[in-house]
Amino acid sequence: MGQEIGETRFTHADFAAFGERLQQETDLLEAWFRDGNFSARDRMGGYELEAWLTGADFRPAPLNERFLQQLDNPMVVPELARFNIELNDHPQHLWGSALSRFEASLGATWRQCSRSAGALHAQLMMIGILPTLHAQELCLANMSNVKRYRALNEQVLRLRKGEPIHLDIHGHEHLKMASESVMLEAATTSFQLHLKVRQALAVRAYNASIVLSAPLVAVAANSPFLFGHDLWSETRIPLFEQSVPVGGLAGASHGPLRRVTFGSGYARDSLLECFRENAVHYPVLLPIRTREGPEQMAHLRLHNGTIWRWNRPLIGFDYDGLPHLRIEQRVVPSGPTIVDMIANAALYFGLMQALMEQNDPPEQVLPFATARDNFYAAAQHGLAAQVSWSGGRRGSLQALLQEQLLPLARHGLQQLEIDPVDIERYLGVIEARVRSAQTGTAWLRAAAARCAGDPATIAAAYFRRQQAGRPVHEWDTRITD
Repeated sequence: MGQEIGETRFTHADFAAFGERLQQETDLLEAWFRDGNFSARDRMGGYELEAWLTGADFRPAPLNERFLQQLDNPMVVPELARFNIELNDHPQHLWGSALSRFEASLGATWRQCSRSAGALHAQLMMIGILPTLHAQELCLANMSNVKRYRALNEQVLRLRKGEPIHLDIHGHEHLKMASESVMLEAATTSFQLHLKVRQALAVRAYNASIVLSAPLVAVAANSPFLFGHDLWSETRIPLFEQSVPVGGLAGASHGPLRRVTFGSGYARDSLLECFRENAVHYPVLLPIRTREGPEQMAHLRLHNGTIWRWNRPLIGFDYDGLPHLRIEQRVVPSGPTIVDMIANAALYFGLMQALMEQNDPPEQVLPFATARDNFYAAAQHGLAAQVSWSGGRRGSLQALLQEQLLPLARHGLQQLEIDPVDIERYLGVIEARVRSAQTGTAWLRAAAARCAGDPATIAAAYFRRQQAGRPVHEWDTRITD
């Protein structure tokens, strides 16, 4: 959950003081890595789910403040837009019935949220990009009443010297437009996965997560449409990357290292490399100083939260204050159903375990440039994408998942001692989705073809099936039931 701030206007002195604290905390973090100060409690997973509030017409309903007051659940918080919320949950030990516990817990929170939305004559949807969204709805009037978001918008535009944000996405169709704010980001909602790792395996975990970005984004794709245009299989990827178009290199805000990025390379010796890169190459956006001591890493964590790597290393703290390391995998979209998302999590956690423990680190057999190319091909073309894998083999992601990655994920979940019933249930969903090639994106495109692309009709049909709860590979494409 994002940190709130107390100020929105900053001086040169604020930036200078924040920079000093950031450097101090980065130096302390280096000592923690050197001395091995991180928690050894690993094999824990978690998630964050972003969702949409809509009206009966399936248009965005900008009422998250009223919704959250009615809900009164501290684990559900506002997102960038007034029509988005974020659901959080407590992490689980990844063994036994962890996956079914995730499904039960998320389901209970979702039902509670749905009841609160219903009391406001609204409803909740989990989908990467809402088909009925209009560009004019991504305006500052619809920004959530959170100071952090206002300040972020001001600082991004400051670094761009007031230049509008340009969107230019080539896919099945071509979309080109300009925006005067970062609200384009609010068009994207995701299901972010967290994996806690031991320091000794952190480099392997981070690099494995990078490698797995391509198959994950392909199998989970659920966001083809934006403003009536059919673009990528997972249009969230280029949309988010272009919605916060500032970067940096040695202080240059228009440098080649972008704020939303696949990254600059694998980690080599430790995850400290990412935090050093943060401090050296990325201009500070939110120079909020706190009175917390350096050991709380408040400034380092705030700065890291304004750099959106698709695979992001995180510093957190255990219940006893011991610092820990997590990997946040950000490529998976929201939806189509709870069981689909837990299945995506099962695939990720299983593959991560298997790749971390296998003899040959994945980064030794797959160059970073290839992993990056695989990712963008997968985001654009989904399961049909042609990718390169270890040993120079090349083929479709559909075949790679069927022949190599699903068996590997099964092995990883067995290593974690996940209940066999859960392994069969959730990997069975992935297996059927891959075999049928019916991802959320495939269903949305097929449904659009049946109703001449009418967004409200597509959204209504999608919502009915989401409410029924059956995984997307079982959905039919009839528009009326």
